[in-house]
Amino acid sequence: MLNISNHSDRTRAALRRPFWMAIALLTIGCGQASPPAQSSQTAPASPAPASPQVAQSPTSSTPANGAPLITEGDPPAAQGVRPVTVLDGLERPWGMVWLPDGAMLVTERAGRVRRVVNGALEPTPIAGVPPVFASGQGGLLDIALHPQFAENQLVYFTYADGTASENRTRVARARYDGTALQDWQVIFEVTQAKPGGQHFGSRMAWLPDNTLLVSIGDGGNPPTSLGGEFIRLQAQNRQSYLGKVVRIRDDGSVPPDNPFANASDTAPAIWSYGHRNIQGLAVDSATNRVWASEHGSSGGDELNFVQTGRNYGWPRVTYSREYGSGAQIGEGESLPGLESPKVVWLTTVAPSGLAVYRGDRYPDWQGDVFAGGLVSQDVRHVNLDESGNVIGQESIPINARVRDVRQAPDGFLYLLTDEDNGKLIRLER
Repeated sequence: MLNISNHSDRTRAALRRPFWMAIALLTIGCGQASPPAQSSQTAPASPAPASPQVAQSPTSSTPANGAPLITEGDPPAAQGVRPVTVLDGLERPWGMVWLPDGAMLVTERAGRVRRVVNGALEPTPIAGVPPVFASGQGGLLDIALHPQFAENQLVYFTYADGTASENRTRVARARYDGTALQDWQVIFEVTQAKPGGQHFGSRMAWLPDNTLLVSIGDGGNPPTSLGGEFIRLQAQNRQSYLGKVVRIRDDGSVPPDNPFANASDTAPAIWSYGHRNIQGLAVDSATNRVWASEHGSSGGDELNFVQTGRNYGWPRVTYSREYGSGAQIGEGESLPGLESPKVVWLTTVAPSGLAVYRGDRYPDWQGDVFAGGLVSQDVRHVNLDESGNVIGQESIPINARVRDVRQAPDGFLYLLTDEDNGKLIRLER
């Protein structure tokens, strides 16, 4: 695996290197390598949950000033790992889950839910999905089962709703009766409508107390604006849900122990803020640490350990640069009081999908993080020690845009590729 060390004092120079050198720098992506943008019904409330058991920050080998670890050079290719195609025929798939009977549900960005049984894709999509805003990066996005799905049959979705001039991220749930989705209910939505088709975020992850984390993107790249300023500045506005991770109950209501639930100047569902566009979000089932892979702008993508109430800096601080010009964004790379990432990758991987492995198929991968790469067309295996420190990484080549990475009940890691003829792939050793 590639050893890593701190190179924060060399970051600016690295980002200015010629392209043939820059592509040798290890990253986890910037958005979807996006260019700059061009010029409800609520379910009944559930009982209040217990406070979440979310891990505190792992011991870090980073310097005392909190600077992240920055990697340079191509990661070595993993040895003895084979991507095995299970099926194809999926159109731009985005998320996947496994049902108790072993079947799978897969979302397609155009607005369809597909069922996979015994490794075969059923020809007819599942009924019951309303129209979605399927443009740019928008559409029907993530999918998650309620932790008590076997009892309540509830399936959760994130999706883009609206029009090209006014749209937003929504969270909905529906009951899956084995044939169709019934009783579709919008349980949460971003209160501000935004223009364009960028940065919806939309990954979901359940905490141990059965509350739900949802990532919300910052709304898009300049010149996309809201209220007379670049929309990305909303990531630092605590009255906005843009550029945030929110925490909600299973019915969409706000847990009373959210970090800002009683703050008059803050939207109550906010769990963390200062994010650009998180498309990888995973909870380690053994430690309860929450990990997120986050798109930078041009370079400067991040692996973050996300904690309640923390500010992750975007766009005040970032290692990424403006598209095209390469100009600095914000006030620099770090500031006191703002969380630094655990890892920064300097060239584009465009991370989407994240898993923390806790199965029995790959014993030496216990507790490691696996991030899909849209632009790098691989899976980045990030090796962690027991304290959550990054100690190495390697690349698992896929040769296709990797949209999602999940651990299945059978202990294998599975991938979805972002293609018109998208594939479901299993990693074998």
